[in-house]
Amino acid sequence: MLHDFLRALGQWADPRFRRVVWLGLLLALALLIGVYALMLAAIEWLVPATVVLPWAGEVGGLATFLSLGGLIVMIVLSPLLMMPVASAFTGFFLDDVAQAVEDRHYPALPPAADVPLYDQIKDGVNYFALLVAVNILGLGVFLFSGPFALPVFWGLNGFLLGREYFQMVAMRRLGRTGASDMRGRYPLTVWTGGVLMALPLSVPVLNLFVPVIGVAGFTHLFHRLRRQEAAASGRTSRYPGR
Repeated sequence: MLHDFLRALGQWADPRFRRVVWLGLLLALALLIGVYALMLAAIEWLVPATVVLPWAGEVGGLATFLSLGGLIVMIVLSPLLMMPVASAFTGFFLDDVAQAVEDRHYPALPPAADVPLYDQIKDGVNYFALLVAVNILGLGVFLFSGPFALPVFWGLNGFLLGREYFQMVAMRRLGRTGASDMRGRYPLTVWTGGVLMALPLSVPVLNLFVPVIGVAGFTHLFHRLRRQEAAASGRTSRYPGR
């Protein structure tokens, strides 16, 4: 498992890897700016310029105070939200990373089937919503987990990340149903790979780069498991790779 991710790190200089990182960074930044801009617009629309408080009289600047408070909230929540944001955006560019890995390490494989753009967007949006919801609901668990807060965070997100990334990679070769079936045969392996992603993804800034390595690592993992299955059934010659 660790070897798969180390092989992915060894390909970091590939221009297609860096391109996805920059696209993810720009899109994540645009999303955060857009959310904050909507928050400012809502504050300006809903909050009056001045309010009258008992014993204090007319007080102004409430909108400015709430705007600054909203900025602080965004900064505090950004490390928690960056994981699903980066993961969702990476899903839109999965083919570039996975194809780069296959071109270098598995050149004898036939071309992968194209995943329809609608399916990519649908899966990305659904996964983003699920991951955000689970992390928000799990926030209470984290707060009361004491020294186990980080392990709970890593374990929960490791399950979701492993499930999503393996599914995305495997769908290129097996289709949706085949990918789900294969994932079901290796639940612990897939979960462990997701935990390896979740560990550095909880580190601000570093979490912007890990999704690309995660896609590459899960591509190696997928092909390694397929090669093992081919060897076990005596069909090694039908599955080229190294």
